[in-house]
Formats: sequence, C-alpha cells, structure tokens
Amino acid sequence: MNKRLLRRLDFRLIAVVACIVIISIVIIGSATHINTPSDERYWYVQRQGISAILNVALALFLMNFDYKMLQGYGNRLYIFNIIMLLAVMLFGHAALGAQRWIAIGPLTIQPSEFSKLIMIIALAAMLEERVGKINTLQDLLPIAAYVGLPFLLVLKQPDLGTSLVFMAIFFGMIFVCGIKLRLLAGIFAFGAAMLPVLWQFLKDYQKMRIMVFIDPNVDPLGSGYHIIQSKIAIGSGMLFGKGLFGGTQSQLNFLPENHTDFIFAVVGEELGFVGGAALLLLYLVVLWRGVQIAKDASDVFGRLLAVGITSMLAFHVLVNVGMTMGIMPVTGIPLPLMSYGVSSLTTNILAITILLNIHMRKTKLVF
Repeated sequence: MNKRLLRRLDFRLIAVVACIVIISIVIIGSATHINTPSDERYWYVQRQGISAILNVALALFLMNFDYKMLQGYGNRLYIFNIIMLLAVMLFGHAALGAQRWIAIGPLTIQPSEFSKLIMIIALAAMLEERVGKINTLQDLLPIAAYVGLPFLLVLKQPDLGTSLVFMAIFFGMIFVCGIKLRLLAGIFAFGAAMLPVLWQFLKDYQKMRIMVFIDPNVDPLGSGYHIIQSKIAIGSGMLFGKGLFGGTQSQLNFLPENHTDFIFAVVGEELGFVGGAALLLLYLVVLWRGVQIAKDASDVFGRLLAVGITSMLAFHVLVNVGMTMGIMPVTGIPLPLMSYGVSSLTTNILAITILLNIHMRKTKLVF
C-alpha cells in the first residue's frame, strides 16, 4: 500500500472497531464456555477469532484497491445478489424455523448478511446520477422496485429483521440524495396507514413477537421468554455487573441465544451499566466516524456508500440493543461486530473496510 495512503488511515475508527471485536470474543467465551462440551469449550471463540483474523487480512488486501472500482460493478453485483438469494430458497437449509443458510463444504454462510452490503454498493451506483432528481413518486418508484426485489426475497426466507435493514438503508440513502421532504413524509404516512393491512400478512410468530413487545407476559414461557430473561439479565448487572464469567442468567442458560442475538444482555449482566454504556459509546464513535467520512467523501458515490453503511450499522445497533431491553420487538438482528456469526462479522468488517477506503482517498494524492 502507498505510504501516503497508509498515513491517511482512520486510526480512531480502526482502534474502536478492534476494541469491539476483542470485547466480542471475550463475551462470546463467557456466554458459551459452560454450555458446550469440555473438549469444545472455546469452539465459538476459536471460530470467531479465526474469522476475525482472516477478515483483517482480507481487509488489508482490499485496501489496495480504490473503492471507486465498485461503481462499475453495481449491476453485476445486484444480479449476483438476486441469484444468491434465490439459491437460498432452492438449496438452503432451515434452522430455527427459517431457511437462510447455504452450506459450502465445511462452511455454512448466511447470504442475507452479505446481501445488505451488496445492496448498498448497487444502490449507491444507481443513485449516483439521481442526486437532486428525486422529486416525484414517479422518480422514486424505479429505486423502490430496485430495492424491493431483494427485500421480498429476504422476507420470504422469512427474515423480517434483515428485510427491515434494507428499508433503513433505502431511506438513509435517498434522504442524502435530496429527496423532497414532502414526498418522504407522504411515504411514511402511507406506510403508517398500511400497517393494519400488513398485519394480515405477518406469520403468527411475527404477530406474537409484536404482542409480547407490548406485554411480554402475554406469553411468558414462549415468545415473551427471551425479552423477560434479557431484561432480568441486564437489570441484575446493576452498575458494575457480576463480573466476567459470573453472570447467572447467561451461565445457567436461562438467557437464550446469549452469544448471538442477545449478547448485549450478557454485557449488561456481567459488566453492568458501566460496561454496557462503554460499549454503546464505542458504537457511537463508529457511527460518528461514518457520518464524518460521508461528509468528507471526494465523490457522490463514496458519500452514498458511507451513508448506506452507517445507516445499516445504526439500525442494527438501535434494534438489537433495543430488543434486549424490551423497547424494540425481537427481530433476530445481530449486534454488529459483537454477535457470534462468521457471515455477520465478515459483512461488517468489509463495510468498515469500505469506510476506511473512502476516508483514505478523500483527496487525490499529489506526487
């Protein structure tokens, strides 16, 4: 890598992301070391750690290439995305009531995770020439259809949480494109009016998740169990927590999915309010840097990429942390860079790599 480019790396963003990943590996170890056989006690830690190392190596390699190259691959990436999501429907295997995974040799990947980043790249390439030109519903419809197809394919899996991430990306990016606020307000008003109709298309378990969000005691041993146990875990941590490897809700397996979707509850129980607040502060720095990188980007395509990535990360943090505390419905959205999952970790590190790339090339080098 060019030394001048190397000096332009956003070391604040790198340091914060490294801290989150290290915390993740420690918390995953705490959450899983009792609930796995002794010979596989740190299997999740090893897998997540190896994945992190490989992804860092991949990120270092990709930093040698200008992110502007991605603009020419927008349509091809979009087509690949559709094929990948269709392959999940035809050849994917189901787990926990959803068909979201594909096995490739010893690896099991979740294409919908990669789909989010691919959608950001493809949509940024599409919108680059439409900045300031989204003034009517007619201007917006082709963009909505472009996002709508992968959105529906992910929703079909079913994966409501990831499909909602597509919406967050969509609205974040068209907002930066200069969409008329009156048109945007009309879309939100129409969406609110359609909620009773959309309710009829939700599956029973999805309806129950919304009901237990309002009152977890509606089904305390079923759909409400996750929220109740998560709130107990976070509340019992109080100010400084019970200490690493000292959480009872997590260690005694009362807290379901404690190394994936509900990992923030483990942080709250074992590190307390102080630990949870510190982790949220780290995420705040990541999002702040994302906004600054978008603001300083040297071109429209880079700005749109940065906004799409920041919107994706912000939505993930807001919904995941919110659902563990009972202020958001349970949707199965992982906490970026924290929740166990090779596909999720790879997607997020690649997203951070693109942000670093945009920052590094915000002005042309002069030789």
